[in-house]
Amino acid sequence: MVPLVILVVVALVVRMVGMVVGALDSWPLAVAVGLAAMFVVTGLAHWGKRRAGLVAIVPLWVPRPQLAVTVTGWLELTGAVGLLVPATRAAAAFCLAALLFAIFPANVRAAGLPRRPGVPHTALAFRSAIQAVFVAAALFVGAAGV
Repeated sequence: MVPLVILVVVALVVRMVGMVVGALDSWPLAVAVGLAAMFVVTGLAHWGKRRAGLVAIVPLWVPRPQLAVTVTGWLELTGAVGLLVPATRAAAAFCLAALLFAIFPANVRAAGLPRRPGVPHTALAFRSAIQAVFVAAALFVGAAGV
């Protein structure tokens, strides 16, 4: 839920600033910055106190779950930077949308696991809806190509 709040709040703040600063006067740009902020926060979680919980939800068929969490964290951080660079924004947005699909099986597994401290757990329907918002935002930014 926190990543969704970050996306929405940052995008709205950038959009409001854009009403005053012409260079930021764009919904795709505002959403790109919101996504970047969100992916920085979620990417950094791959090394913080939440790391063990993320490793725990990696599907059993994925080899080397710790490596998978590290790689996906780097991809999220790299994608966040790419969203902030005009020349790479569209590519980064499309790649992040693909990453969201790739990591979705971890969300499915998390929803099916018993609740444990430190392990992410969100009802699958709610998590799917949030993930759909993230994918739609990334596709919106990518399609705008700004």
